[in-house]
Amino acid sequence: MSRKICVVVTARPSYSRVKTVLRAIMEHPDLELQLVVAASALLDRYGTAVNYIESDGFPISARVYMVLEGENPASMAKTTGLGMLELATVFDNLKPDVVVTVADRFETLATAVAASYMNIPVAHIQGGEVTGSIDEKVRHAVTKLADLHLVSTKCAGTRVERMGEEARKVFVTGCPSIDLAAELADDPSLNFNPFERYGGVGELHELNNGYLVVMQHPVTTEHNMARKHVMETLEAVHKINLPTLWFWPNVDAGSDGTSNGIRSFREKYRPENINFFKNMAPADFLRLLYSSKCLIGNSSVGIRECAYLGVPVVNIGTRQSGRERGKNVIDVGYCKDAIESAINRQIGNGRYRQDTLYGDGKAGERISKVLARAPLEIQKRLTY
Repeated sequence: MSRKICVVVTARPSYSRVKTVLRAIMEHPDLELQLVVAASALLDRYGTAVNYIESDGFPISARVYMVLEGENPASMAKTTGLGMLELATVFDNLKPDVVVTVADRFETLATAVAASYMNIPVAHIQGGEVTGSIDEKVRHAVTKLADLHLVSTKCAGTRVERMGEEARKVFVTGCPSIDLAAELADDPSLNFNPFERYGGVGELHELNNGYLVVMQHPVTTEHNMARKHVMETLEAVHKINLPTLWFWPNVDAGSDGTSNGIRSFREKYRPENINFFKNMAPADFLRLLYSSKCLIGNSSVGIRECAYLGVPVVNIGTRQSGRERGKNVIDVGYCKDAIESAINRQIGNGRYRQDTLYGDGKAGERISKVLARAPLEIQKRLTY
């Protein structure tokens, strides 16, 4: 009898992190995929990731609308609570054998809590990593709720074991997001026009002579500074004056500040070198990254996929503090002069050598095998 594997996708980046896992589950003879799409992954203002999921051929078992407006700490807490209520109903209807949750978002916590209280084994992807902000607390909380740990690196696996989890339930699979990057290895070139395919807001540009990509999210523990933080980056990128493709922030507390900063800067300066986008299909986004001169901001894609692709990265602020990283990353604070200087350094450096710190491109297949074969035990042995 096939195991029913319920994967919950709650945000734009979550889909790219589990796309190959979804595919591997569907192809595995002993597994049945139950895909739940929830939270900002359903919303147009955050790129409607659900459209890409459907166009890739993944059947959706349930949709969960759970995001409260406000984009502040209170709305994040309330969204988490609403998510637990709604997901409990979904799990009760689907009756999965395992629930899979990803990374460190507040929706991830809602998924893990609901499944745990319903005595459904939880499999956690990307546990054991260290980051800044509230995300690290959430990630480690989910680790303690999880029954299977599908970690990206050996260091992350060791950290999970030090938290008291049994070694036999910790599997170093690599990060599934690297799988998509590996699939582009034979031909990673930019083979589409992003303006024609995705529209965006801003002047059309010729990209053959080089361009930048920016993805900067608010930091939840610094949410009241989000507008100021993004203004520093905007001024630096504007001064560099290369064509720039800038992606909209996620739903975290402070997103309004980041969005308002972008809008006010755009209205005041009308920067001709910057185009703004909501979202792209995962493969298209990776092609765009690969051909860029530099990624700027604080997204984990700069730490993970860009290391594998060799893309230079300027990582701004504290959002990725403590995370393992390759030589392709330069860390700077929220200072326009420091950001500008780092961008110029990375442009001068050019592409870095491939780094497989976060995986070799086979994580999805490994995870599906673990989900098919690992013993599903709810009761944990105490390890005091």
